[in-house]
Amino acid sequence: MALDRPLKNMGMKSERLLWPSKSSKFEDEVADLEQKVGLTTLAKAVAWAQTNSMWPDTFGLACCAIEMMSIVASRYDIARFGMEPFRGSPRQADLLIVSGRVSHKMAAPLRQIYDQMLEPKWVIAMGACASSGGMFNNYAIVQSVDKIVPVDMYVPGCPPRPEQLIEGIVRLHEAVKAGVPPAYELRSVAS
Repeated sequence: MALDRPLKNMGMKSERLLWPSKSSKFEDEVADLEQKVGLTTLAKAVAWAQTNSMWPDTFGLACCAIEMMSIVASRYDIARFGMEPFRGSPRQADLLIVSGRVSHKMAAPLRQIYDQMLEPKWVIAMGACASSGGMFNNYAIVQSVDKIVPVDMYVPGCPPRPEQLIEGIVRLHEAVKAGVPPAYELRSVAS
């Protein structure tokens, strides 16, 4: 955060700041610098770095995957978040976007990919099918992906528009910057 007033007005009690008659070129430069310096904590700096370098691993299974793929196009340009390269290996990714319906046959590979990701890791369930089974209320489809992996963000819709996925990513970034721990630290998978 950039300072909008001098440090002496923020409660700093150093001799340099409180001595009004002392003035030099150095003091003037320091006063100018105080207006431009950003102060933060290490935790906030790490959270900022994590949100600006999330690398998604995609798990596209159905129609939602087409909408997910379109976020890298020039119209939506996910590159502004530093997320344009979808990773082909879970060991290089820290964000898993599950888009589409997950069958029971694909549950084990999904869990294996999630387990291979390095921590911290986040999961976005994209679409009604990934979030709740959607219109497929039958024996073949998992009724929510949070029964397999802990989910951080749900993006509703059938299929959701690319703008909705970007909104979900922005909300996830806000949660990370606010210090909300990933879902695997808060809860296990649903039963």
